[in-house]
Amino acid sequence: MPRTATVKRLTFREGRRVLAISDIHGNLPFLKGVLAAAHYGPDDILVLVGDLVEKGPDSLTTLRFIMELAERNTVYCLRGNCDNLVSEFVAAQGEEERFYRHYVDVWRDRCLLVQMGHAAGFETRGPEELPALREVVRARFGPELAFLEAMPEILLTPDYLFVHGGVADEAHLEGLDAWKCMKNDDFLSQGHSFRRWCIVGHWPVTLYHPHVPSAAPLLAEGRHIASIDGGCSLKVDGQLNALVLPERPGGAFSWFAYDGLPTATALDPQAPSADSVNIRWGRNALEVLERGAELSLCRHLETGRVLEVLTEYLYVDRGVTRCEDSTDYRLPVAPGDKLTLVARTKTGFLCKKDGVTGWYYGRLSGII
Repeated sequence: MPRTATVKRLTFREGRRVLAISDIHGNLPFLKGVLAAAHYGPDDILVLVGDLVEKGPDSLTTLRFIMELAERNTVYCLRGNCDNLVSEFVAAQGEEERFYRHYVDVWRDRCLLVQMGHAAGFETRGPEELPALREVVRARFGPELAFLEAMPEILLTPDYLFVHGGVADEAHLEGLDAWKCMKNDDFLSQGHSFRRWCIVGHWPVTLYHPHVPSAAPLLAEGRHIASIDGGCSLKVDGQLNALVLPERPGGAFSWFAYDGLPTATALDPQAPSADSVNIRWGRNALEVLERGAELSLCRHLETGRVLEVLTEYLYVDRGVTRCEDSTDYRLPVAPGDKLTLVARTKTGFLCKKDGVTGWYYGRLSGII
């Protein structure tokens, strides 16, 4: 029988700043980076909206860092679908083949389970070793398991509803299927609206943008939904966002981000594209027309658009040529603008400005 969602209800103390971060995905440098960018301190309230771990390089150390932070400061952690994997594995019996095929063998050293095994001196080479790994995790990682299993799916205040994947409405929250709260793909496209602001992660916000790629928090003002997953650990140009809630209901949101990329200063002006495409996960099938050393001329099969794609972004998946997130968008740039550098070619730079990814064909100085 499906487990029902756990709801934690509380009221934030007036006068304290509240920051919401989702989808850290085991990336401790990004978490530390965005906390530093936001000037996070012990007086702040921090809400981590799920997917603290998995798919990133530092899941175990990230989890322990968050556990220590929660002991000192006011930190609320919600369970995302990725946070549920270790608990599900420990509780499940006879699911070793499925777990190995769909989880361990896909993410390998980026799995929290594998990282736990490494920390305990245990190597996982096949599904037959998972029962022994389960016992190692139970015996050696009790505090970490207890922390993960104690996380609720929903945090509810008088003005905000925090949930990793999404919910259909604000009524009868305790009776909801916990898994559907954690994993609710393409939530913004489902047409829901709320009285409270609903803060969600799970679905990288760039997937909602068909023309201009943006990892910045997406605020659906009329519907009271804030989607904040910046694609940290999953995308080459991904970032970790920290959404700052308004001091008072009805006020303005603000945000900070960290992407770990080198920074440079633009020297030349550039006008934005009038028309562009954002080729993103799930809609990234291509036909390669002409392969080059740095850039390849490709046709995007969904839109028919022909554009240059970084050759290193191309890959073949089950016989279909695809690419990492790509675009032909030109950023609007003024001299003196600070850009972060994703990639450089002989003809231009793939950069980010205010969370938006695009090409810049001017000069850069002071690359840090």
